[in-house]
Amino acid sequence: MKKKSLGTLDAYFLKGNNTFQIIYSKFLFLVFYFGLSTIILFNSCQSNDFEKIESVVLPKMYLSKFTPQPPIVDGLEDILWEEVNWSDSFIDIQGDKTPPYQTQFKLLWDKKHLYILASLKEPHIWGNLKQRDTVIYYNNDFEVFLDPDGDTHDYMELEVNALNTAWDLFLEKPYRNKTKVDNHWDIEGMQTAVSIEGSLNDPTDLDHRWLLEIALPWTSLKKGNKGDVIPVNQFWRINFSRVNWDFSLKNGRYYRKQDSEGNYLPEYNWVWSPQWEINMHLPERWGYVYFTDNQEENEIEYPEDAQLIQWMYAQYRDKLAQEKKKIPYTSKQTASYKSQKISFDYSILNDTVYWTTFNPINKKTYLIRKDGKLFIRD
Repeated sequence: MKKKSLGTLDAYFLKGNNTFQIIYSKFLFLVFYFGLSTIILFNSCQSNDFEKIESVVLPKMYLSKFTPQPPIVDGLEDILWEEVNWSDSFIDIQGDKTPPYQTQFKLLWDKKHLYILASLKEPHIWGNLKQRDTVIYYNNDFEVFLDPDGDTHDYMELEVNALNTAWDLFLEKPYRNKTKVDNHWDIEGMQTAVSIEGSLNDPTDLDHRWLLEIALPWTSLKKGNKGDVIPVNQFWRINFSRVNWDFSLKNGRYYRKQDSEGNYLPEYNWVWSPQWEINMHLPERWGYVYFTDNQEENEIEYPEDAQLIQWMYAQYRDKLAQEKKKIPYTSKQTASYKSQKISFDYSILNDTVYWTTFNPINKKTYLIRKDGKLFIRD
């Protein structure tokens, strides 16, 4: 009798002319095939469920241009400043809320100084702190925060009020990491000037704004700027803040407003780049300022790793919160970055705790030490 022609699968599974054996072999094949497909699909779904780092919200960015001619530091918006773009208007420190009074800044730089011009609008301009290095934010003030290398450590702060009284200080690390604050550190050679469109400490009229102009010598910022390098075509992590208080009048003088029990009402905190909580000392959330020497350059892109660093510090803050609650935090977190899986791994190197992430784009390893300092290694 002529043999029946076999199909491909029949030929693959047939060992002898046994119909049951063919059916059983096909059954095993289908079980294997669909089982493997299910595993692949499950893993694919898991991968798609990872947080996509590309969705992380970035701090704001500003392009600061080189000036061949330095501005005169007199607190006025002269012709040189008129050609410079204002920053975005400040928002509430927690984000998404527009303050009642507008605040903006402009930046320029040359080979000797970083120049800042700030505009602070308010109907009542007042101040009473006149001694340098006193706690200036007990008055309405303008504040500058500088972290040259973006590692969240060794950063600088400057506060100035409408009386042109300054407080400059240096912090080894954020307060969350039990820092030492150097109040004796001074920005030597710093120039500041204030002009007032209105009147100072006069409650009988309404004012428009006060302008603050600042010149910071690069050489005086070297304690936080390792290598004392002028950041030509480089980023610094910088933020700006404004503190504003409700006030009361006593005998024609301004004072911070108090409640019925004598407690000061809380201040308002308005910032350029949102901190998302009432805390300026989260340097990882400060903005990006790029110092270009190209007068024609008007647009820049964030560093490739900007969102990755933001994601890592979000995990780090979560770990600190867990530690505060005495919850063990040795587990790792995972996410998707440029369609590749990455993780935030617990590591101990030389008896020191680090959290590490490998960047698959630049092939570098990012480490956040337990005290928050960022390292990037090839």
